[in-house]
Order: sequence, then structure tokens, then C-alpha cells
Amino acid sequence: MAAVYSGISFKLKSKTTSWEDKLKLAHFAWISHQCVLPNKEQVLLDWARQSLIAFYKKKLELKEDIVERLWIYIDNILHSKKLQDLLKNGKTINLQISLVKIINERIAEFSLLESQRSMCAVLSCCQGILSTPALAVIYTARQELIVVLLSQLCWLACRQPEGAMVAQLFEVIHLALGHYLSIQQQQVNPRRAFGEMTGHLLQPCLVLRHLLSGGRWTQAGQGQLRQGLSRDIRSQIEALLQGGAFQPELLSSYKEELLDQQQGDTKIGTMKNLLAPMDTLIARLLDVGYCEPSLRSAVIANSVALLYKLFLDSYFKEGNQLLCFRVLSRLFGCLRISHLQEEQIKALATSDWTTELLVVEQLLNSVASNNIYNIAADRIRHEEAQFHFYRRLAELLINHSQASVPAWFRCLKALMSLNHLILEPDLDDLLASAWIDAEVTDFRTKKAQEALLHTLFQTYVKLRQVPRLFEEILGVICRPAAEELRQPVLASGPSRVLCECLLELPPSQILDTWSLLLEKFQSLVLPYLQDDVDMALKSLSLSSLLHCIMFNMRSLDSSTPLPIIRRMQRTMERMLRELVRPLLDLLLDLQVPELELWLQKVSDSALLLSYTWAQVDAMLSINCSQYHSVSVALTDVATEISNLPLLLPGVETHQWRKIEKFTAQFDSLGRYCLEQLYLQKMKKTLMQTNFQSEEALRTLRCDAAYILDSGRESLNQRTRASWDAQVGTVSALTYPVAHWHLIVSNLTILISYLCPDDVRSLASVLLRTLPMSKAQEVSADEEPSITLEKISSSILHSPLFPEMQSLHSAFLMCLTEGCTSILCSGAQCDPSLLSQQLPWLFEKDHMMVALWENRFAKVGPEGVEPKGEIAQNLLSLVKSDFPIQLDGEQLESILGLLDVISTLQLDSLLTPYHVHYFLLLLSMAIIKLGSSCSSSLTLKFLMTCYRLLGYLQRGKSARSVLKIMYVSDIFEIILTSLFKASSRLPINMDDPSWLEFLQVIGAFLEQLMQMLIQMKLSLVLNFGKISRFLHKLYTEATVGKQVENQNCQGQQLILVSLTKLCQVLGPFVKERKQHHEAPEALCELLQKAVLHTGAVLQLYWAQGAQDHRLPSIFISSASTLLEADVGQHPRHRTETSQMTDEMTCSHTTFYQSVYSQLLSELPAFAEDSQCFQAAMRFLTLFFLTPELHPKKDSVFTSMFHSMRKVLADPTIPVQIIQDIEPHLGALFTQMLEVGTTEDFRMVMQCILQGLDVSNMWKADLQAILSAVTLTKVLLSSPLSGEKARLFWSACPQIVTALTLQNREACQEQPVLLAVVGPILDLLAALLRQGEETISNPHHVSLAFSILLTVPLDHLKPPEYGCIFLRVHNVLFSILQCHPKVMLKAIPSFLNCFNRLLFSVMHEGRQKDKGGTDDLSVVLECARLVQRMYSHIAARAEEFTVFSPFMVAHYVTEVQKVTLYPTVKGLLQEGIYLILDLCIEPDVQFLRVSLQPGVRDIFKELYNDYVKYHKAKHEGEKRYTA
Repeated sequence: MAAVYSGISFKLKSKTTSWEDKLKLAHFAWISHQCVLPNKEQVLLDWARQSLIAFYKKKLELKEDIVERLWIYIDNILHSKKLQDLLKNGKTINLQISLVKIINERIAEFSLLESQRSMCAVLSCCQGILSTPALAVIYTARQELIVVLLSQLCWLACRQPEGAMVAQLFEVIHLALGHYLSIQQQQVNPRRAFGEMTGHLLQPCLVLRHLLSGGRWTQAGQGQLRQGLSRDIRSQIEALLQGGAFQPELLSSYKEELLDQQQGDTKIGTMKNLLAPMDTLIARLLDVGYCEPSLRSAVIANSVALLYKLFLDSYFKEGNQLLCFRVLSRLFGCLRISHLQEEQIKALATSDWTTELLVVEQLLNSVASNNIYNIAADRIRHEEAQFHFYRRLAELLINHSQASVPAWFRCLKALMSLNHLILEPDLDDLLASAWIDAEVTDFRTKKAQEALLHTLFQTYVKLRQVPRLFEEILGVICRPAAEELRQPVLASGPSRVLCECLLELPPSQILDTWSLLLEKFQSLVLPYLQDDVDMALKSLSLSSLLHCIMFNMRSLDSSTPLPIIRRMQRTMERMLRELVRPLLDLLLDLQVPELELWLQKVSDSALLLSYTWAQVDAMLSINCSQYHSVSVALTDVATEISNLPLLLPGVETHQWRKIEKFTAQFDSLGRYCLEQLYLQKMKKTLMQTNFQSEEALRTLRCDAAYILDSGRESLNQRTRASWDAQVGTVSALTYPVAHWHLIVSNLTILISYLCPDDVRSLASVLLRTLPMSKAQEVSADEEPSITLEKISSSILHSPLFPEMQSLHSAFLMCLTEGCTSILCSGAQCDPSLLSQQLPWLFEKDHMMVALWENRFAKVGPEGVEPKGEIAQNLLSLVKSDFPIQLDGEQLESILGLLDVISTLQLDSLLTPYHVHYFLLLLSMAIIKLGSSCSSSLTLKFLMTCYRLLGYLQRGKSARSVLKIMYVSDIFEIILTSLFKASSRLPINMDDPSWLEFLQVIGAFLEQLMQMLIQMKLSLVLNFGKISRFLHKLYTEATVGKQVENQNCQGQQLILVSLTKLCQVLGPFVKERKQHHEAPEALCELLQKAVLHTGAVLQLYWAQGAQDHRLPSIFISSASTLLEADVGQHPRHRTETSQMTDEMTCSHTTFYQSVYSQLLSELPAFAEDSQCFQAAMRFLTLFFLTPELHPKKDSVFTSMFHSMRKVLADPTIPVQIIQDIEPHLGALFTQMLEVGTTEDFRMVMQCILQGLDVSNMWKADLQAILSAVTLTKVLLSSPLSGEKARLFWSACPQIVTALTLQNREACQEQPVLLAVVGPILDLLAALLRQGEETISNPHHVSLAFSILLTVPLDHLKPPEYGCIFLRVHNVLFSILQCHPKVMLKAIPSFLNCFNRLLFSVMHEGRQKDKGGTDDLSVVLECARLVQRMYSHIAARAEEFTVFSPFMVAHYVTEVQKVTLYPTVKGLLQEGIYLILDLCIEPDVQFLRVSLQPGVRDIFKELYNDYVKYHKAKHEGEKRYTA
């Protein structure tokens, strides 16, 4: 047969053979073993190559389809396993350069978008060549080929091919870059490498990197680029640029070009012709036309930052600072902003400014972090070359203000950090453009502005030139400007910065600044205020500044030097005399017919300064005994006995009345400050000894009333404005929020002096301003602020709220009125009739409702109803037609109020409120609901009512309700109402919301019956009535035609009620029987309840319950019935009636049926925690009742295998298995107690089979997890005797199996954390409980090998937190429970601990991108590391020798990362404890042996240790006995 195919090569070359046949022959020849040709593979490859060459050289005409199939044929050969095997066996296949050149030419065509035909096939061929080392040599041997290929591939990618080709294209680029980098590293001619890079690769690589950095191809979608591959390609491009442009051999050329240095070294003779590398780079970077005009500026900007970073990485070292600066200045010249003239402020769009300023910021940060700018060296050696450059940059930034761009502020901050003199000549313009005149609204921009101002203020604090800075600030504020366009000078950010600065200033500088402000105010503003709006606004800005200074300076005390105190007193007197009083006089003297803006702002300024002065005067008087208040000194002012006493020295009551009348015309800062003045006056009054006198009390009440009345109308506006809590930003819009904040913040002072009407008004506002929906979380990009809703929520949730009894009572009454209003809006009858039927809805005082309990015992002419009459009235209303019906909208409104009620501490209400709210909630629970109310809304409403009733009845005043109503009556009212409601409720019985509702109802009914028993309230009478009522319902549900008419929900309500009755009565009767105290009547009631419950359950079962998954309510009822049945009919009885025997017999069959179904459905129950818990309870009771066990099978074996089936079910998530583990454990414990030794042997055999490593090889993870879980459950069960011996003798086998399982799981990719986590949990439990029973140290040591295998890197934060905690727990178990083993294996222990430490450092490092959302996980891990350090330090004897090595490991690793301060603080606290163990020789050893960089870190650490930790503990020792 071989001869038949020997002429195939002639047919391929024949002109008579069609191309279709040629391709088929070629394909057959490649795959067929029957075709024998000498060097067949090379022949076929050459034929396809020559065909393509002939076509592309126009020597052969082929259809496009044939050409594409030829490319595909070559691609199939290159990717075939056959070719790979041949190459592995040493056979040589020559591709020929001509094929590679054709590939390069085709890719060049594709990059020019001339043709896209065959692109996928050509790229695949290229990938096949580059991914096979034996073939890739064709490229690596001819360097110019790989350069051209890489250049064209990058251009092709930059021109954005179709999405389907992206992944393939970038894989090829990744391979090509890898090959080129390997060639570049071996390149001995730096000139050639530089020329290749700049001539062919620089531009496409920079464009491609820019597009990759922008995430153009990494968005989610088919065929898109993987994040990891994108990151790898960017790294390769950076390595390529660094290896080509910044080789060590080129450093001299850069110096020649940039520093004008002539190098005479003969070693670099080859470099003499290579001139101006920086010029070459910049020329190529600034070339026109190599990318789209819209991209060009962004590509250049990003490339500038990259090139400078690569230059520094390659060449920066001590002595090269000037060179690095020269490069910086040259690269900066590439940016468009460097060429802007002063008048070209709008030459660039904001987006362009943002891009270029981000680059400038990176450049300046590089200068700072690498210490390139040394002020002294620059001045002495380089004629301030750097300083002048930074000055020009500063002028450029200030002249072209970009206050909407955060990077603009950060650039100025970087310049200020380099040298404050860079910005000082333009300090006034800087303050104007970056603060006073800046319009900053975006949160991120505000944070950048705040950071700049912080640096600015801190710099001048250190220079002790704050007054000089304030002189510039005041000069800017007082400049002629359109003040109305300015934002408040002291918004939250600048105010925070200024406060922080002021706290660090000495009193002398504060007073200098204060005096300067007063002088400027007096000379430049005060004389020109009248009729000048701009000047009035300037006065307000200066007042805000003065307020901030006075409020945030360090307070004087008795230890302050006397000259400072006297100067302070003089300044206070001067301010009052020369500024505050003249401003107030201006208000009092003017007679203006209409309100003018300038006058409003002057009043704001005057009252702000008045309030500030009064507050500071009071504070100084309290804190400093040598300060004499001006208000005390001015005794010549006549004091008047008036409702409005003097608020400020020298200003009389009638003058304040005029000011109040003026400020009452508008909501403003002035009115807010006047309220603060009155509040301050109240505080001063309360500090006097006669504050309880009649006059003082009258004054206090008047002051409190004024504060409340001042903003009463504004609170009715229901504004949604937010306020930043800064006095200077109070405006007409934010005044209501500021006013409400003032009131709520000082409620403890005000509430005692408010009249009842005012208290009710306060309560009304509180209720009205509460958020009635879930508050949205504040975004990380939003500034935290205060709103009416937040303030009201804070007072509602405050622990002080119930203590303010008058307000609390008024608020409860407001809530009652709100509910009553909604209820009355749905009344179906005359309001007067409704007030007779439900009188508590109309009571305006809780006390009136509470008096009923004392009057119900009397029946007299007043017509007062006796106890029980209320219940009968309610019952008659429920049975007939309830007079109130609510629709959906009304129900939504009332649910909002119920949500508010649920936040109150209902269980601590006093008796009057308790009774009133019980009747109110009960009335709401039984109202009639309209057809517009959906089932979900109805159930939500009813559940809320009954939950609140239950919460209420758990309170201290629960007994008070039972003085006006019987429990049995409440029981009947509720169930009658629910039966009527359920019949109109179109809902499935298996609906989760309905089942939840049944639970809520059951819990409340159980609570009512438990109250009967706890309070011993006529047990037989109440339980008898409850039982008769339930018997009536049961009869209606089970007898005659009523069965068809009875709704299914009603049957479930009966079942719940009977179950709860058995649940409460059963244990009570059983306990009384043991003491021979059980009343016969209660025993009979219990017996009837058991009969009825059994009958209803069997009815439910007969109606088809066994055909569906059993609901939790059914299983719970069956469990309760079984428990009560066993209690009623003990195993050893001598006398039984025929009825009882029949009942027990029928129940036995029922129990066995339920048991069988539960075992078969157990895996399905796992996802429903309540069902599973109920099933476990029934199975436990069934197991403990041997009389019920089937004769054929072992119940132990059946239950155990069902449990294994649950644990091994792959459809059940791991989290659910963890949740149900405690419930399984409870059943398993009972089984092990009763089970035999043989049963236990069977359990152990199953566990060991599950832990066999072959399960991991078979990927049967569920078998492993079920065995691990069963072992954990076994450990949580009390084992003794033979069973304990069997378990602990198998423990070594278990530990060994866990070691093997863990090793296999950690070798998988990705790591099987679902297996590793439970293994670590089990190992920790074994080590803890085996403290005395694991005798072989080897088995404990195996734990170290497990811990060293577990990966702690490349995990998501939640996974990392879980694995870290488990590893820590195992390590801690060894430390605490096996100290002898640990002592012999301290190196292994420390290796495991160091892995934890290093992983925390890695995860806790400050990242370039991403937020700090996951920092909480790392902080928790850092706390565990700190705690482990403390346990190690507690064992000083064992670890003293190792302490210096632990410190060395710590500082070596911490030197590699920049940790978040919180993480660093926790780790440092731990390492300080290890330093306590180090003696002086250890410290000297570390100082000598550590590497230079690490040594600096250790020096800093040790200094902090001595300063903070050691000093503190030595101080504590002095006071220790």
C-alpha cells in the first residue's frame, strides 16, 4: 500500500490536480501512517509554505478560501501532537525564514487594517511557532524578525481588533515579549538594544501599555482579556523599556547629555557615537501621528511617569540626584501644561488637566520618596536649579487654578512638603485659589484640599510662623471680591485642619493671631459695614475664623504663667469692648424699614462673636482660678428681674428683645447663636448655688422655652438638608438641622424646665422626623453629615431616652395617637359608638387606662365594667363585624409606626403604659383587613403585632394586663380573630411566611400559658376554658360536613394551639406527679389535649401529608405529642384502660410512619434549619422510646446511615452542614449513650473508611467531609469506658489520615479550602481534647507538617480570615495543651508562627489600588498574632534563646512592606513583648548582624519600644507592690 502513496508529492506539485484535492491529499498524508515519504513532515510543511509564498509574490493565483485553508493546514501541523512528539524525539523541522517573513508581513497588513482575512489562522500559526522552543529559534536566531513581529503585533492590538481575537492576539504578544526579553538580557551591544527599542518598539509599546492600563480589553465579555494576562504584559513592556533605554552601560551617555560631563573611560569606547539618549527618547515620544490625536496627550502623560520611574529604578543612587532631576525637568517638558502661558487658562479641558496633574503628582512623589531634592545641596552646589524649577511649577499651578481636580491639591501639597519656600512667595494666591475662593463640592476633592491645608498649617506650626500665615489668610479674606460667590471659609475639612493646628500652638502664638484678627477686623471691616453686603460677608468670615480659634485653642488653667493669663484677660476685654459691643450697637442703633442682606449678615457675625465670647469666658472662669471674668467685673450694669436676664455684660434685657425680634424674621446663624447664648446662660445659672430658687427656676423655664420656640416653625418644614456640624455653615437651609441638633444634644438640661405642652411638641417633632424606611449606608465617597432623621434616630436609640420620663411618656402618647388616627380613618361606624366599644383608643392619658385595673373589681352606678367585660366586648366584635377595616395604604402607614414601637424598650414600660399598649396592640391585631391588603402585607402586619405583644408581656408589668383580662379570654380572642382572618387569606400552607407566622403565634400562645403557670393564676379554670375552646374548634374541624368547609390554615392553627397546650401542660403535670401534687383535673385536661393533638395530626396525615415533605410545624407537633404521650403513659404501668391501649397502639403506628418518612427525607430537610431541628428532636425522642422501635431493623444503624447520607450529600452546601452540625451532635450524643460497643465499632469503621486518602484520589470530597464532621461530632459527645478507649486508640490513625488528606488537598489547584478548613478544625479539637490521651509526640508533631502545607497567600479576604483563624487555633492548641512536644519542636512551631506573621504583613500592606474594605479581616488576624506573641512571652524560659531571631524575622519582613498604621500598631505591641525577653547582648547582636536597611528599621523599632512600651511598664512597676 505504501507504493500507492509514494507519488503523493508529485500530485501536490502537479498543476493538473485541483487545490481542493491537493489540500485533501496533504491532510491525508499528514495524518495517515500508510503514506510513507522521505522526511514527510518537512515535505508537507515546505509544500504549504511554498504555495503561500508563490501566492503572496503574485506567482500563483489562489482563491481567498484556499489561502485561508493553507494557513489553517500549517496551523494544524504546528499544533499537532504528532509534531510535538517528533520534536521531542530529536527530529529537526526547518521552518525557513521565508515563512516567518510572510507571517510578519500578514500581521503588518492586519495592523494597517488593509485586510482581516485569515487573521485567526495566521495568529494561531505564530502562537504555535513561539510556544514551541524548537521552532521559536527561527525568531530568536534572527533578532530583527522578532523585533518586527513584536512591533506589528503591538500596533495590531492598539488598533482594536474584534473581540473574539483579543485573547488570542494577547497570548501571542505575551509569548513574543517573553522571547524578546530573553534576547535582550543576553544582548552585549547596548547601542543595538537601545536603537531597536527606540526605533521600533517604544511607540507601540507605550500606546499598548496605556490602553491596557485603562482596562480597554479587560471588561467583562466574551473573548476579552484576562486581568492576570493584562498585568503580565504590562510588566513585560516595562521590563523591555527598562532593558532597552536604561541599561547600566548607558548611564555615562545620560550624564554626558544632561550634565555636560566628558567621560574618558576606555571601557565605554563603544558608546562614544551614541549621543543624547534622552533627546532620542523624547523625540520618539513626541512624534506626531503614531497614535490617534484623541489618545496622544494621555499616552505621552502616562509614558512620562513610566519612563521616570524606570529611570529611577535603573540609575538612582547616592550622587545621582542632579541627574535624576535633569531627567525630571526634561520629561516634564513633554507635558502640555509645561508650555501654557498665564492667559491660556482654558487651553486644556478638565479631563486633560486631571491626566497631566496625576503625572506631575507621581513625579513629585518620586522626588520626595527618593530624596532627590536636598535643599542645602541644591543651594550650595547647583545654584538652586531644582528650587527654581519647582518655583516655576508652583507658579504654573497657582496661575492655572484647577480646584475641581484633586490631583491639583496633591501637587501643591507635594511642593509644600519639599520646601515651604517654593510656595511662600505666592502664599496669598495659594490660599485664595486653594481655599478661600475655591469652589470645592466633590468629596474626593475636599479630602485632597484638606490634606493640602493640613500640610500647610503643620509646616507653619513647625516653623512657629502661624501668625504670619494668618496674616496672609486675613489679607485674602479682606481683598475686594464677590463675597456671595465664596463658600463658607470654615467648612468641615478646613475646620478640622485648623483645630488640629491650634491644639499644637503655644498660648502666645494663639494670642498673637487673635490680636491680629481683631486689628484687621477693626481697621478693614468694622468701619465699612453699613449698607455694604460684601463687607458684611467678610465680617462673617472673620467671625467664623475667630470663633474657631477661640473654641479650639488649648485652655488655660491654674498652672499657666500669669503673664499669659493677664494677656488673655486683656484680649477678652478688648474683644468685648472694641468688637462685640460695636457690632451689637450697630444692630441696635439702626432703624431699617425692611430686612436687608447686609444687616442679616452683620447680625450673624455679632451674635456668633457674642456666643463665642460668652462660652470662652465661662470656660476660662471655670478652668483658671486666676482669670477674672469680665461679666463679674462689670457690676455697674443694673440687673433687671425679667424673663430675659442679661446674656452678655453691658447688654440689657430690652436690647436683647430688640435683637430677638430682628433675628426672628429669618432662619440664620444669628438665631442659632442666640439659642446657644440662652443655653450658655442656663448652664451658668445651674452652676450657681441658688439655682433652685423661685426666680432662678422661672428664668430657667423662660430660657428653655425661648430655645424651643425659636426654631419651632422651621422644624415643620421637614427639610432634607444635611449639615456638617460647623457653626460657620449654618444657613437658612441648614438652620432646622442645627436647631434640632442643639436641642437633642442638650435635652438632659432642657427637659426638666419645659412645660408639658413643649414636651409634647418635642415628642411630636421626634416622631415626625424619624426615618420610616431603612436608612441607606453612607458611601465611602460621601462626606458624613447630620440630618434631622439621623439626630432623631440617635435619641430614639439612646439609653438615656427612657430615663427622660416626661419626653418618653409624651412620645409614647404621640405614637398611640398616630396609631389611633390611622385606625379611626378606617372606622366603619359612628366615632361615638367606636369610643364606647374601644375606649382606650381615645384616652389622652395612660394613667386613665391604668386606673381601670382598680375599678374593674367594682360594679356601681358609674357603669364601670367588671373584669372580663372588656374581653367579652372584644370577642363579640371579633365574632360579628369588627368596626374598623384598613386598606393596604393605611396598613403600610401603621406598620411604619409599629417599626418605631419595636425600637422602644417595651419590656421596661411602667404599668400605665404597659396596659395601654397591650390593649392598643391587641386591638390592632384583631382588626378587619380590606381586600386591597396583600397576603404578604397582612402576615407581616400580624406578625409584627404579635411579636410586640410577646415582647411587651415579657416585661416587668406583664401581670397588670391580667388584672383586667383573663388569659383564657385573650387566648380565645386571638384564635377566633385568626380563624376568621385565615379563611380570607389566599396563601399556600408551605409558604415560608405563613410557617413563620405560625411560629410567632405559637410562641405568643405558649408565653401566655407559661404566664399562667408562673403566676399560678387559676390554673384549672384558665386551662379548662382554653381546653374547652380548643375542643370546640377541634370538633368543628373533624366532625361531619365541617371537614370540607374547614380551611387548611385553620387546621394548622388548631394544631399549633394544641401542640403548645401539650408543650406547656406536659412538663408541668409531669413535675407535679413526681411530687404527688398534680391536680386530677389538669391530668385529664392534658390527656384530652394529647388525644385531640393526635387526632388532628392523624387527620392531617390522612389528607396526604405523607405524600409531601413534612413541614416543621407538623414535625414539632409530632415531637410534642410523643413527649407528652410518653409522659402520660410511662413504660411500667399496671393499670390501663381499653381506650388508652387503643390510642397508644394507633399512635405507635403513626410515630413509626413519621420516623420512616423523616429518615427518607432527612437530606431534604438540611436546607431548612427549623425543619431539620424539629426532625432531630423527634428522632431523639423516638430513639429513647424502645417500645416504638420496629422489630426488623436496628434503629441505631438506620439513623446513623441517614446522618451519613446527609453529610455526604453533594447538593448540600458546606455552610449548611456547619449550621446543622450542633443538631446532629445532640442526636448523636443520645445515640452513643444508649448504643452498644458494636454500634460504636461500626461508627469508627465508617469514619476511618471516609478518611482514607483514596477518597481524595477519587475526588469523593463529600465522603471525606462527612467523616471529618462525624469525628468532630464524636469529639463533642461525652465518651467513657470502652468507647473512649476505642476512639483514642484510633486517634493516631485519624491524625495520619488527616495529614495525607491535607497534603493532597493543598496540592490541588485551586486549593480545596472546603476540605482544608474542616481538617484544621478537627485537628485543633483532637489536640485540645487529647491533652492527656495522645501519648506519642510524633502524632502531635504531624500537626506542624499540616500547618506548613496550608497556603496563606492568593486567598480572598473572607477565605484568608477563616484559614488564618484555623491555623492559629491549631498552633494555640499545641502551645497550651502539649507544651512538652512544643518545647522539643520550637523551630517548627516558630516556622508555623512566622508564616502567620508574614501573611498578615502581606495582607496588611498599603496597596496602590483598592480601598480598605477588607482591612477588618486583617486586623482580626493581627490581633491573633499579637495574642500569640503574648502567650509566647509568657513562656519566657522556653523562648528566651529564640527571642532575638524572632525580632530579626519581624524586622526583615516588615522592611519589605508599608503596613496600614492600625495593623502595624497591633504587630508592634506583640513584638514589644518579645523585646522584653531580649537581654542587652541580644540587642547588640541584632544591631551588628542585621543588613543596613533592616538595621534602620530595627533601630526605629527599638527606640519606639524604649520610649513607649518599656517606659510605660517601668512606670507601672513603681506603683506595684
